[in-house]
Amino acid sequence: MPRTRRLTAARLGPRDVLHVGSAGLRSRPVRVVLSALGIAIGIATMIAVVGISASSQAQLLRQLDALGTNMLVAEPGEGMFSGQEVKLPKDAVGMVGRIEGVEGAAGTGDLRSSVRRSEKIPEAETGGIAVKAATEGLLDVIRGGLASGTWLNAATGRYPSVVLGHVAAERLGITEPGRQVWIDDRYFTVIGILDPLPLAPEIERSALVGWAGAERLLGFDGHPTTVYERSTDASVEDVQKLLAPTIDPQNPQNVSVGDPSSALKAKAATEGAFSTLLLGLGGIALLVGGVGVANTMIISVLERRHEIGLRRSLGATRGQIRIQFVTESLMLSGLGGLAGVALGGAATGAYASAGGLPWVVPLWAVGGGFAATLAIGTVAGLYPAVRASRLSPTLALAAA
Repeated sequence: MPRTRRLTAARLGPRDVLHVGSAGLRSRPVRVVLSALGIAIGIATMIAVVGISASSQAQLLRQLDALGTNMLVAEPGEGMFSGQEVKLPKDAVGMVGRIEGVEGAAGTGDLRSSVRRSEKIPEAETGGIAVKAATEGLLDVIRGGLASGTWLNAATGRYPSVVLGHVAAERLGITEPGRQVWIDDRYFTVIGILDPLPLAPEIERSALVGWAGAERLLGFDGHPTTVYERSTDASVEDVQKLLAPTIDPQNPQNVSVGDPSSALKAKAATEGAFSTLLLGLGGIALLVGGVGVANTMIISVLERRHEIGLRRSLGATRGQIRIQFVTESLMLSGLGGLAGVALGGAATGAYASAGGLPWVVPLWAVGGGFAATLAIGTVAGLYPAVRASRLSPTLALAAA
């Protein structure tokens, strides 16, 4: 009696799986585009939020690298009695410069003067611009730059000449050196305009006069109100401990020492804090896109019952039917994910270009976003795939 052979289902190779999985997508391109659009919007939102946040953070870190985190500022603190005015010694800048590890020291002194475009403008309309005396080494210590003109030197600092911070220049309507501004009872010639100074915003809003000129022309008493110092990176902590006792050995509590770079550090550390809400919205959009994919796959199963019944009757197993529809769902989600990554990267690039920021899109965001689309595609395709695999070949062909 001849032995009967058991029939075994044909195996589907990777190429076969991709072919049968993409068949449904190729036959309904409009539906594929609309379904993938929901996934694309969610991923694009998430990539853009992370990319914009990372680009802004990179810009802050770039500024910190350029300006350095090794600058400290000393100012008068509160006196022992309420309301007592505290003054730093006249030689405070020189004493700070002698501290071991300090590479440079400079100072400014506040003046009770006002600066206006001309004497015809009321004295009360100062525009929030302060007038300060400045030492010659100030620009080097704060690592400032000149937008135009020159900085104060031993010659120009003795005469009625002034350098404007960029905010002060904007408020005064001064766009180039050579113009004149009215300080107290005389005109001063503008010899320079500074670039923005993120670590010294008080300088941006000031009109800076030479130290000797301020004493001779504006009644400056010679006491600095702010001392800036730049030290080596390794000695910042030691210098910070020594600044107050060096400036005022008898009353070091009267000297306040600050780190102006700490604000930029904190801002860089918290740059992504406000992105959480937008990331949540992107996640919701991604879930909505996943629901759309699941709905599309269910409709596809209902419309293709004849195909499913025919394949089952020709020997396709339930597992092969499941693989077919899960693959189709994955391909649909993957297309949306790729489009979303491209859109999110383009949105980040447009924002960075408009704001003069470096274009940064973290690889973890791209990889994580695309992985999320595949996970959602798998979940969205499971139920339709299981439903399709359970269809009876006889009933499926009869329903067709």
